[in-house]
Amino acid sequence: MSNYGLISTILKQKGGDVWSIAEEATVYQALKLMAEKNVGALLVTRESKPVGILSERDYARKVALKGKASKNVPVGEIISGKMITITARHTVEECMRLMSRQRVRHLPVLEEDKVVGVVSIGDLVTWIINTQSETINQLENYITGGDYQM
Repeated sequence: MSNYGLISTILKQKGGDVWSIAEEATVYQALKLMAEKNVGALLVTRESKPVGILSERDYARKVALKGKASKNVPVGEIISGKMITITARHTVEECMRLMSRQRVRHLPVLEEDKVVGVVSIGDLVTWIINTQSETINQLENYITGGDYQM
């Protein structure tokens, strides 16, 4: 099997940076870290082990709309239940289906119980768009007699 369309390919392109926060930290601290790192979600940990994902959407729906103060609410109080994970051997297509079915936008990538990355719906869409553009360019070159390399 080729590496075409595997999550490992996306991780190589985007890097394996994983931003996380402890579940006892405040939502305010999490929002501040998200802003610093320019990300929309953080991995939430308990004793350095992943237990969930905190997203800007979680903040909006579970803190702001309920009139709670982000400086008083611990992250662990608002993360969703079971964390859905994948491996680097999953395909983009499998992940898109999983995200749609489970209604999530971020998937931690685990290898032997260690987090090696996180992919977002944006990462997958970007990969699909880039792949389609490459295919279109190759087909145009083939049709017009230009340099053809598959």
